[in-house]
Amino acid sequence: MSDRHLDLDSAALPVGVIGLGDIAQKAYLPVLATQPGLDLRLMTRDRAKLDRIGDAYRLPERYTDLGELIDSGIKAAFVHAATDQHVAIVEQLLTAGVDVYVDKPLDYHLAGARRLVELAELTGRSLMVGFNRRHAPGYLLAAERPRDLIVLQKHREGLPEAVRSVVLDDFIHVVDTLRFLVPGEIEHVDVRSRTRNGLLEHLVLTLAGDGFTALGVMNRVSGSTEEVLEVSGGDAKRVVVNLSEVIDHKGQPSIRRRGDWVSVARQRGIEQIVTTFLDAVRAGKTLSARDALRTHELCESIVERVNAQAA
Repeated sequence: MSDRHLDLDSAALPVGVIGLGDIAQKAYLPVLATQPGLDLRLMTRDRAKLDRIGDAYRLPERYTDLGELIDSGIKAAFVHAATDQHVAIVEQLLTAGVDVYVDKPLDYHLAGARRLVELAELTGRSLMVGFNRRHAPGYLLAAERPRDLIVLQKHREGLPEAVRSVVLDDFIHVVDTLRFLVPGEIEHVDVRSRTRNGLLEHLVLTLAGDGFTALGVMNRVSGSTEEVLEVSGGDAKRVVVNLSEVIDHKGQPSIRRRGDWVSVARQRGIEQIVTTFLDAVRAGKTLSARDALRTHELCESIVERVNAQAA
């Protein structure tokens, strides 16, 4: 992270929101619309959707062309477009001097992800990847405890898919969260999987180092949709269920549940990661995506290993 001066022309920070699909509508716009001091500008090629969402949030600046959005003077952008559009969109933004927050993954292929990280470094702009679990309160509580053994299970119901899609669209959260939680250098990586008819059904990742083991488990035909994190060490265990319920085990278990007035966006770390990015933009701090690239590198290795096992 480095310092650089940011000279805004007005008190409100002009921010573009590119791509108005489910993730933008459900997770990000409700947070961004309540942030003080933002001048939000929407962009999507779907004019009907653009006007519907613009009207709902009373946002007058609406664009169907990325170049026109950039020319409007945005200083930062949230990119929620389809993954296969990320490289082209983010390249144009970074080259124009715009700080970028982008949904994971940066790209479905490592070469594209590396290209964006290197361009951000070359242009001196921030590039932040949406690994919101690093900011989720329950997982931050887990990071406070001894972590000799870490087990993260993230399951789906009836969703076997192509290997690269599963790993880069979904399992990448497991990979990045384990990397965030491990208490030391990863010295050993093991992958086990089951693929049928070209579709990945389950995947188990083992990361190990000096004194710790971390397991990431995903079953795409599990019969349920759930996410459970367990960290244990020092004769105690902390469990986080669906990012909302924290259970401490040392003798009798104690349970902490999400408060009635705590939003899902805060529970999942969306609000916090958005604030982190915007605070950095306002302060002229450059956020690096180099660590996020290491998560993409590990995901690429997982894809290669799963494909080799299925061959």
